[in-house]
Amino acid sequence: MWERTLSDLIRGLRANKGDESQFIAKAVDEIRTEVKSKDMDLKAAAVLKLIYLEMLGYPMRWASFYIVEVMSSPKFHLKAVGYLAAVQSFTADTDVLMLTTNLLKKDLSNAMAPTLPMVLNGFSHLTTPDLSRDLASDVFSLLTHSKPSVRKSAVVSLFRLLLTYPDALSIGIERLKERLGDDDPGVVSAAVNVLCELARRAPEDYLVLAPQLFHLLTSASNNWMLIKIVKLFGFLAPHEPRLAKKLSGPLSDLIANTPAISLLYECVHTVIVGGMLQGSIAKACSAKLAVFLGDADQNLKYIALLAMAKIAPTHAYLVAEHQDIIFSSIEDSDMSIRMRALELLTAMSNRDNIQSIVQQLLDHLIKPPSQPTQSASAALRATLASGSTPISTPAPPTASAPSKSQTEAYRLVVARRILHMLSRDAYSAIPDFEWALSVLIDLTYVICGASSLPTDPSSTFPPRYTPKTNSTSIDAEIAFLFKDLAVRVRAVRPSAAALAAKCIADDEFWRLGAWEVVGAAVWVCGEYASELESPLTTLLDLLQPAALALPGALCVQSALKVFGFWAADRAEQWDDATGAEVLREVERTSESLRAFAKVADPEVQERAVNALQLFRFIQADVAGFEARRVEAVNKQSEEPKSEDVQPETETGQPETEVVLPELKSGEDYGLVMGCSTKPTHFSDEPNYPKSMYLLQPLRVSFELNYVAPHAQNSVPIPEGLNLDMWIVPPPKVKHLQEEEQPKKVKKKSKGKDKDKERDPTKKRNKKVEETPEAKAAKEKARAERLERQKDDPYYISDKRPATDDVDDIPIVKLEGAERLERQKDDPYYISDKRPATDDVDDIPIVKLEGVPSPAVEAGPSSRFVGFKPRSVTSQVAVVDVAGEVPTPRPGSGAHTPRSGPGSSATIPPPRTNAPIISSFPQYEVEDEPRPAAATPEPIKVTKVKKKKAKAKPIV
Repeated sequence: MWERTLSDLIRGLRANKGDESQFIAKAVDEIRTEVKSKDMDLKAAAVLKLIYLEMLGYPMRWASFYIVEVMSSPKFHLKAVGYLAAVQSFTADTDVLMLTTNLLKKDLSNAMAPTLPMVLNGFSHLTTPDLSRDLASDVFSLLTHSKPSVRKSAVVSLFRLLLTYPDALSIGIERLKERLGDDDPGVVSAAVNVLCELARRAPEDYLVLAPQLFHLLTSASNNWMLIKIVKLFGFLAPHEPRLAKKLSGPLSDLIANTPAISLLYECVHTVIVGGMLQGSIAKACSAKLAVFLGDADQNLKYIALLAMAKIAPTHAYLVAEHQDIIFSSIEDSDMSIRMRALELLTAMSNRDNIQSIVQQLLDHLIKPPSQPTQSASAALRATLASGSTPISTPAPPTASAPSKSQTEAYRLVVARRILHMLSRDAYSAIPDFEWALSVLIDLTYVICGASSLPTDPSSTFPPRYTPKTNSTSIDAEIAFLFKDLAVRVRAVRPSAAALAAKCIADDEFWRLGAWEVVGAAVWVCGEYASELESPLTTLLDLLQPAALALPGALCVQSALKVFGFWAADRAEQWDDATGAEVLREVERTSESLRAFAKVADPEVQERAVNALQLFRFIQADVAGFEARRVEAVNKQSEEPKSEDVQPETETGQPETEVVLPELKSGEDYGLVMGCSTKPTHFSDEPNYPKSMYLLQPLRVSFELNYVAPHAQNSVPIPEGLNLDMWIVPPPKVKHLQEEEQPKKVKKKSKGKDKDKERDPTKKRNKKVEETPEAKAAKEKARAERLERQKDDPYYISDKRPATDDVDDIPIVKLEGAERLERQKDDPYYISDKRPATDDVDDIPIVKLEGVPSPAVEAGPSSRFVGFKPRSVTSQVAVVDVAGEVPTPRPGSGAHTPRSGPGSSATIPPPRTNAPIISSFPQYEVEDEPRPAAATPEPIKVTKVKKKKAKAKPIV
């Protein structure tokens, strides 16, 4: 019979490419027959063909037992085939693996066999915890073999043995320590390699080998072994501080003298990670890395950037010396090098160089103008049409494709790096906060351009608002930083308000499509309206037609705040011409708000309609105030003048003695003399319309401060609040509670009746007469309830006589108590702790028509507490790092965390209880005497404790 060899199998596969599966199926059938043969050569040839087919993806697990048979062959070339098949196909789950223990032990015990390196290699691949435990002593004995090749193979196999059998680690370290002093360099190199890989996982276990490793470092000349030794010391040095001083000298010599780039980099890396970056060695490492950055090899650039990124946190000044070379890497064509350069720039930024770094990154983000190029197809068409060369009739140019450095994903990464540099460590790296705000706006213009938005180029209206995902948009991050800086740094608020007003006045800013940033600018204008230079101009910009594309609720709210500040400011400077100015601005603002009232968004529409109503009220109030002022002025002008004759002077004019009347506090000479320069006071009103302060509480009621992250832990839980109790019970529990309530009342009633039978002197409450219809309805309801509870296992049936029923309890009509009882468990009503007789139905209704309003004092002392005139003061830029923490009540047990350094200068003092700001006089009406409501005699119930199992409702 003729058998196919491996060469025949390969030739057959190449000859049957059209029907390969059928050929392989036939070959596998032949192999199944061959592996069962008693001829070991034929069996080994079949296993060899299986190895080849397994590399093509065909399984050979079914032949595991036959592979073990080939491994046991005494012939070297057949045993090699068996070990190769086992290494390639056996796993820890292979069933026949346990049969290899004695086979491996037998092969390892043959000290003179030339197969020992092959067996050790197979053991390294097949080892399991059980195999390592059983064969550890045999492997350790081979470490002292007379042949260097066997010792080297045994050292290498120790790596897998110690990983799978950690109990042998102590013995293994001692054996490896001995091999470090071996006479053969190959054995020493193998031992160093094994130690380097093992020390990566647990460096502290190998510190005992430091003296011998240091001797090898100073005496060895093999660069590859030196690389492993230096790397090994990089793992050990962080766990032994004394190694840093010991290694500084040898590593400095290697850095200065070695020509091998790989060894030089390992030395620099070990100096960095081992804590030896000091003095001259630090400067030498930085200089060598700078040389790597200037090399043409991209791999050297990459590893140099990685190493410099590790130096920057502790020695940023050394990296800053090579800032120009690092910036040249930003323009590299390799994306991985650009990303590493960005990481390095982020790590090396500080207060001294952050401005230059950010400016260069912004310049890098600005897209260069694309050079128009003519496509090949256009040039060919032009040539064929004209019959001349392409130069004579150029075709219309086409825009060139954007470079990889200007992709949207890369631009977002650069922008986020800029934001990270600005916000790192609570803005500690920012030297000028006004500059930081301008960077945020510049970044918005650069990165949030409308070129990527699906807009109509012929349209002059900005694109509609469409929310973006966090992965593709940076609007929200820029907006958060802009608002956070304005809130935390008080000194920068005037600049933030001015910059925000300038942005919303720019039409291009609205066209960017960066709605989150637009919203932040709108919010800052409203929140810090007192810092605006021209509130009326900003008011018109907030309500421009472009704002309709933004969620306009924010624009309407900010516009009200700006108008509230302007109105309060005008009230402070009220004169005869102010009324017409206010009416004109109210009408102009109302005209802009009418467009928002027609928006489909219900929130925008609601706020706009409410704002229009407020402006109508202000308009009516100001118009009425002006009418009353004119009427008062006319009445004063019509009063008759005094006709007393005065003596004449020498010039013929009557002599007049000017005597100024004695004035009270707050009075005006002009008003007393009838020619006041201030607005005329009439009745008891102030000299301005009270509606000027109607919108002021929107922005001055409470100051918005930064809240500390741990502020929630300082808020005490209110008394009586049970966070584990249901606010609204689940339907099943609520139903069971309603069913159990009548039974509880019935038990109490029974105990009461017993007490009354024992003590006949007590009076019984008179039962209220019931109509027959009401009694029949109650009987029907009771029967239905008993019928529902009859088959319910959670209710115990009552065997007592029917006369002792819940319906026999006397019913007394409690008018106010009924309403309070209904509202007791309702979460939407606040319970009242007043006595039951003080009911809402008993409060007398007082008609307040015709009651005069109390006088409002004029003068500076009558101004509202919340209003502060606009003033420009120079402040030191201090970042609020600690944040606002609530003050716990005395005795609440709440713990207030200690604030960080400098918090006393940033946290505002606690607010005092300011009087309520109101635009109208408050009326105080004394309570009239009223008859007390008749209180019925309460029902007295005596509780009788009984030991009885209670049915628990199922939740």
